[in-house]
Amino acid sequence: MPQLRKNPVTREWVIVATERSRRPTDFKPGEDLAHRPAFSPNCPFCPGNELMTPGEIESYRAGSTRPNDPGWSVRVVPNKFPALMVEGDLDRAGEGMYDVMNGVGAHEVIIECPEHDLSPATMSPRQVEEMLASYRARCVDLTQDRRFKYINIFRNHGRVAGASLEHPHSQLIALPMVPQNVLLEVEGCARYYEFHERCVYCDMVRQEIGQGDRVVSLNDDFVAFCPFAAKYPFEVWILPRTHVRSFADETESRLRAFGAILQEALVRIDYCLNFPAYNYTVVTAPINQERERDFHWHLAIMPRLTVSAGFEMGSGVHINVTAPEDAARHLRNTTAPAMAAVESNGQTSSMP
Repeated sequence: MPQLRKNPVTREWVIVATERSRRPTDFKPGEDLAHRPAFSPNCPFCPGNELMTPGEIESYRAGSTRPNDPGWSVRVVPNKFPALMVEGDLDRAGEGMYDVMNGVGAHEVIIECPEHDLSPATMSPRQVEEMLASYRARCVDLTQDRRFKYINIFRNHGRVAGASLEHPHSQLIALPMVPQNVLLEVEGCARYYEFHERCVYCDMVRQEIGQGDRVVSLNDDFVAFCPFAAKYPFEVWILPRTHVRSFADETESRLRAFGAILQEALVRIDYCLNFPAYNYTVVTAPINQERERDFHWHLAIMPRLTVSAGFEMGSGVHINVTAPEDAARHLRNTTAPAMAAVESNGQTSSMP
C-alpha cells in the first residue's frame, strides 16, 4: 500500500508509491558523458579560452600564472548571462498590493577543473577539495555584502538537469531575500528547537545512523542517506554529523571529509543508475539575519529520473516511486568498478 510521509522539518508530505516501486534498471539511462574530449576548442571554460568568459573573480593557480590565463585548477567568473546584477540598490517598493525590488544579486560560475571530460565523481580528491574550498571562499566573501540574505550554490549535471555547457561547473546565486523553501526549513528548525531544545537535523542524523536502513555511507564527520520523506527517487542528503549551521563555517579538514563522501555518493549514483543527470544544492543558513542559529547545513542530490506532472504541480505533493529504504540499499550494494574508485580514496565506509 502507498505511504504518505511527512518531512519533520518543513511539514511537507510526500507519497511513497510502494506498489509501483522501481528498481535502478527501470529508469532510462542517462546521457553518455564518458566519451567527451579532455579539451574542447570551442568551450569557454577550457584552458586557453579564458577570454571567452568575463574576467575571473577568483582562481586557484599554480606558481606565478596570471589571472585570466591558463594555469588554473579552479576558476570563478561572473555568469555571462546573469539572473541578477551585482550593481545597484534594491529600491524596494509597492505597486498596490504587490511588492517589487530591483534584481540585485550575484550570479557566479565555479569552473571546477580544467579537464572538459571530468565531473566530481571522476575528479581527483584534491580537485574536489579545491572545488569545495572555492564554494566556501565565495560564501565568506559574499556574506560581507549586506544586501544579500541567502547564497545558493548548486550544480546541474546533464542537459535534462539544466546544464547548458558540458564542462564541469557549478553556479552560485546570492539573493536579496530568503527563498520560500529555505524559509520553511529555517522555521521548522526553530520550531523543533523551541519544543525539544535540540537541533532537528542533529536528531535526524542520530536516528538515521542508529537505524541504518536509509544510510548510504558515512565517515567520521559526515553521513549520506536517503531521507525518510524523499521527494525524488534515489534522493541523497549529506549532513555534518556534528552541528554546523552554515557551510561557510566548515574547516579545511572537514571539507576534505565532505569531498570524500560527496564523491562516493556521486560515484554510487552514477554506477547504480547508469550515469543519470542530477542536480545538487547546498542548503545553508541565511546570512545577515538573526534567525539562523538553529540551522544545520546540508547538501541534497536529486537524480533526474522522473518528471513532475499535473498532480505535483497542482498539489505541491511529490510522488516518489522508489522507497528511500530500497534506494539506499541499491546504492550501498553498488559494486566495482565504482567501489574501486571509492576505496582508493579511503575516507568513507558504507554501512553493512
